[in-house]
Amino acid sequence: MGTARRALLLPLALFSAAPAAALALLAGPWLGCGSASSPASAGGGDDAGGSVDVVSEPAAPYTQTLLDNVHIGSNSSMPDFQKATASVELTGGPFAQVSLVVDLVSPCFPWSNWKTDPPPSGQDWPADCDAFDRNFEMALVDPDTSDAAADAETTPGLELVRAITPFGGPEHIEQDVTDVFNSLQGPRTFQVTIPTYSDSAGMVSGSNGGWYVSAHLAVTPGTAPANILAVIPLYYDSVTAGETIADIPFTMPPGTTSSRLEYRVTGHGQANDPSTSCSGPAEEFCKRTHHVFLDDQQIEQVTPWRADCATLCTLADGGPSGAGQYCEQNPCGSPQSVRDSRANWCPGSETPPLSWTPAALSTPGSHTFKFVIDSIYQGGDWRVSAIAYAYGPGSDAGSGD
Repeated sequence: MGTARRALLLPLALFSAAPAAALALLAGPWLGCGSASSPASAGGGDDAGGSVDVVSEPAAPYTQTLLDNVHIGSNSSMPDFQKATASVELTGGPFAQVSLVVDLVSPCFPWSNWKTDPPPSGQDWPADCDAFDRNFEMALVDPDTSDAAADAETTPGLELVRAITPFGGPEHIEQDVTDVFNSLQGPRTFQVTIPTYSDSAGMVSGSNGGWYVSAHLAVTPGTAPANILAVIPLYYDSVTAGETIADIPFTMPPGTTSSRLEYRVTGHGQANDPSTSCSGPAEEFCKRTHHVFLDDQQIEQVTPWRADCATLCTLADGGPSGAGQYCEQNPCGSPQSVRDSRANWCPGSETPPLSWTPAALSTPGSHTFKFVIDSIYQGGDWRVSAIAYAYGPGSDAGSGD
């Protein structure tokens, strides 16, 4: 299959995103214990000398702004290169609900932008337009390890959302993160990562491409919906061909009676595997089997794959020149490329985690976690994150936030 499988709206050359920078390698419970307790109560007296319990009302709902139209760029010499960060620490807990709301804006679209921001002379794209689909990841990272390159032997970041940007278009994401923030102890850094790149010639994308992101937390204080004891990040990194992941030790806290394991994975990279496992010339078009182990026992074997990408291409008439057709959800991508099935992701959508409730994980104490991905081809990689949730009595681990 030719390079058209990664084509843009215009007949452009192959140009694929590199994986996002690794955040960390080893697991550690930097998220502490939470509680499903009711709001605090205070004793009070009456005229007869008796006492009544006066239950304090939870604080009013509020919004904490994290990022407000913040630029993420492709110039490696700039502080906004491929990421944006914000400090986060909520007050007034416990929380009945916490929702992460994220909006992504692309300078590429709408097409009317091209009237005031036209391509430079001799180029095909506005300079600040990143026309490609990129990894779009949201995570909490420990304040002293937000730059994972400085210390890889630290607690991994905790990924809240795994998504992919559209081909040069907007995206809106809402994710329930109540359990995470009911377990959180102290301030953390919220980080958005988009591995955006530029084409200096401006032929396949803008010569200084980037994105704008806004994010806030919608917070409702009140009784926690679950007795969450801990949220433990196990892994958050990229895995390449021939790489072996060692056992990752972690501890489920005392009082754990139920649990959940979340596993987020997406395939990327320029691998041109000729095998029948692949439908196109990149790892994103390859089906790979994943083996997930807990305490040295395989608990799951899955082949993550998305075959619903065609739902993200509602055809519309027009384009930068006013002619042709494009996908409303992915305006800069060729319709055929947008519709192609992929390695557990589609352009312009969130990839939800695979979620399991293995009985062994509900036992307090020491455990190990690892995973194996079969047959990654040279040049390909998989982005992987894993999280263990520990719940106390009265909770159903369910399917997660």
